[in-house]
Parts: sequence; C-alpha cells; structure tokens
Amino acid sequence: MQEDIKLSIIVPIYNIMDCLEKCVHSITNQSYHNLEILLVDDGSTDGTGELCDRLAAEDIRIRVIHQENGGSSSARNHGIREAQGEYLGFVDSDDFIEPDMYEKLLTVLLEHQGRMAQVGRDEVDDAGNKLPDICVPPDQLEKIETVAFLKELLLHRGDCSFCTKLIHRSLFEVHHFPEGVLNEDFHLLVEMLPELDGIYSLPGYSYHVFYRIGSNTRKASKEEFSRVFTDIVDNADLVQTIVDKSYPELHTVAIRFNLFQRLDYMLHIPVSRMNRENSMYIKIKQYLRAHVRDTITSPYLTGKNKIYLLLLTLAPRTVRLLHKKIKHL
Repeated sequence: MQEDIKLSIIVPIYNIMDCLEKCVHSITNQSYHNLEILLVDDGSTDGTGELCDRLAAEDIRIRVIHQENGGSSSARNHGIREAQGEYLGFVDSDDFIEPDMYEKLLTVLLEHQGRMAQVGRDEVDDAGNKLPDICVPPDQLEKIETVAFLKELLLHRGDCSFCTKLIHRSLFEVHHFPEGVLNEDFHLLVEMLPELDGIYSLPGYSYHVFYRIGSNTRKASKEEFSRVFTDIVDNADLVQTIVDKSYPELHTVAIRFNLFQRLDYMLHIPVSRMNRENSMYIKIKQYLRAHVRDTITSPYLTGKNKIYLLLLTLAPRTVRLLHKKIKHL
C-alpha cells in the first residue's frame, strides 16, 4: 500500500507501567508505517509518564502529551486536538493489536470510500484465558447499514468500542468524547451514526483486550460502578431521542433498550439508595410504571427480563433484596 495517508493513533494512559510497552510496541510494529502515535499521559503518578518519554525516544513517530488527570475521555479529546492524521484510531493502554490491523482497516476505507471501519476483538483474562465473545465478527467483509448497526447496538450485539475502529477525522469536527461520564464510547458513537451511511466490519480478531479487575480502563470501585449504571440510563434516553428523530422504525427496539438499561440499574443499585431522595431512582420507577404494556408486549425482551421488570415495577425494594440474596447464594 502506498503510505501517503497519515493515521493518528491515540492512547490514553494512566498508571499502567506493566502493560504499556507491549501496547505501544504492538502499534509501532504495524505493517502500515505512516503513523503518529500520541501517548496522552493523564497525570500518572507511578513513573508511567517517564516511561512514555523513554518510548518516544525509541521511535520518532511517538509524541507524548502530559496533562493533569482528567480521565480517559479528556485524554482522548486532547489527543484528537493534537492529531494531524486524516484518520484516527484509539488503543487502550492495557491492550494490544495485531500487526496488520490498521493496514486492513485503511485498505477497506479507501477501497469503499468509507468513513468508519471496525475489526473484531477478543478478551483475555489475567491467566491468559480467552473470555466469551461480546461481539462476533462476520465471516467476510460486510458493510453494515446505519439502521442495522444501530439496531445491533440496541440489542446488545453490536460493538460500540472506538478501539476496534478507524475513523475519518471529519467525524470529530463537531463530536467529541463526553467527559466525566462512563460508557462514553456508546454515547459518542450513537451521536455520529446519523452522519454515516454504514460501517464496514472486517472478519477475524485484530484487537485484543486484556481484561482484569482493577485495570486502569476497567476499574470497578463502588463509586464508579454505580455511576456506570446511571450513565447507561442517560445514554438510553439519548438513543431514544435520536431514534425518534432519525430512525422511527427502531422505536420498539429503542424502548426495549431503555427498559433493559433500567433493569440493569435496578438490579445493581444498593438498596440503601432506593429512596425518595434519589431522583434517578424515582424517575426509573416512574418510567417502568409508564411502560408496563411495552414490557409485556416487547418481542425483544426475554421472559426472564419481563418477569424481573414487572416485579421491580410492583415491589422494587423487595425484589432487589431477594435478588441480592440469590446472587450471594
């Protein structure tokens, strides 16, 4: 491939000494060479910032950006502002990629004049065991039309991660990662979708997620854990607005998504927070009560989903206590 197109690969980094070199080397060893690699050190305190500088000394394509801690989205947005490439990619500092990942993605985008393409990803735990697939890649290259792609996202079968994708920089002229929230990839992707006529999906697994509890991009503290479930409800409301405006044929699927996200919230909220002072909890109860008919008639919810939703609508605290005991057992 003629390498006259520059790609900018943005890596948000925070206190990740043990994984960073493997991650960065998987990018510098790409078969496509015209890259700039932006290592955004998000205020690391364990020496990771110095490691970034040492890695930059090994390869002139690496640029290091040091900033005060602001979170992954803040680091990504900083990288986007500094990026000079025509296409942008993102890699989490825990993870690593196959040597031909960006060559394959760029080839597809140029051949089909696309603006976004994705590869498959798999997850590996601390012991090196492959975890069940979250999303299954196609057997051969396919273009997923925007409506079909959004539907897959709403049915929890699609891949919303920006790490598996290569994106034309024009899509970031107006949109950026929301800061101060979690589940930010989903939020940004559904905002971008109306500007796309489809996403190209490649076969195989080229992106490898190193999944471990407590990792920098996958922390699970009690505070962040509860915030995740608040953010996914907010994202569900965002999707409903987009669907009702641009994709009315997906209205029923979007309602299912809203119900499912609220079910997830209700099954994880601490019982101590199920009170009148919690405005989010009160709004979710009201939503469930207003959508009992949708719960019963939805063709996209399982029988188990419907039972839990109806019971949580009738007696949320009692059901939550019983669910907690069942999980403990």
